[in-house]
Amino acid sequence: MCAKLLIAVLVLAAGPASAAMLCVKKSGVIVLRQACKKKEKPLDLMPFGAVGPKGDPGMQGPPGVGPLTTCPPDSVLVGTTCVDTYEASVWQIPPSNAALVAKVEAGTVTLADLTGGGATELSPSSTCAPTFPVSFPANGQWTPVSGTNPPTPGIYAVSLAGVHPTACVTWFQAEQACRLSGKRLLTNQEWQAAVAGTPDPGPDNGTTDCNTVTAGDAVNTGARSSCRSSWGAFDMVGNLDEYAADWVPRSTFPCPGWAAFSDDFQCFAGADTATTAGPGVLVRGGDYIPGLGGGTSAGPLAVGGTDPATNSDPLVGFRCAR
Repeated sequence: MCAKLLIAVLVLAAGPASAAMLCVKKSGVIVLRQACKKKEKPLDLMPFGAVGPKGDPGMQGPPGVGPLTTCPPDSVLVGTTCVDTYEASVWQIPPSNAALVAKVEAGTVTLADLTGGGATELSPSSTCAPTFPVSFPANGQWTPVSGTNPPTPGIYAVSLAGVHPTACVTWFQAEQACRLSGKRLLTNQEWQAAVAGTPDPGPDNGTTDCNTVTAGDAVNTGARSSCRSSWGAFDMVGNLDEYAADWVPRSTFPCPGWAAFSDDFQCFAGADTATTAGPGVLVRGGDYIPGLGGGTSAGPLAVGGTDPATNSDPLVGFRCAR
């Protein structure tokens, strides 16, 4: 038994090829082959047979998730985030038109696709009509259209040039409209990254500059050709204020501004102590009304936390990201 154990140890230590280099003397002593006598045969301890066939492959693991390097046609790449090129317009699409919904989700839908496919834009800025259906309420707790599988309210946020962006929308509705399109709201940090290079308002020439003074209304997405960030996103300054994903303690007036750092609007003057006020949501970029976030107070650093998440007015819209 001891000899066999010792042999096994030697084989494990020296490798299987070493087994052919051993022999056993009559006394039971194990010696190297070169010490064997002529009549003693080498000990063949090779325990390994022929190599068997390969086993079946195991289950494939989940795909790896790496940083984005390209974006769908409706967005621009900002670092590793796909940011919608344009402020969102929200559309009600018949759930039966699955092909049109698929184009929205892929970022390839056109205005002609939407209008030709029976879609209706909801709550375009200034008019705020047609309004959101009762199945898509201000608190975002939507109910599905009867018979849809998977469930859907048929409401989608789209990044599209040449349309009035949607306003009169609450933060909850904006968040859900993005999610239903396979997107989400930008975080404050992502928004700040994407706005880089957008001109800080001076005079608004009414044609190419950011819409901060002259129009008296939001203009069509992408209409102001110079109001474009270095990444390629349009209308991040002026036009409509844009919801960020972040909530903060609701800020109160008067607003401190940025002092000498910037003339952009900045309002974080302390938390509102009214128990009914609730949290504030961050809005970014400013709008088209001088004195209310437009004019020179609009800009890449314009930020406020004064609006409740239930706010809905013609000055506030949003954009989505992937």
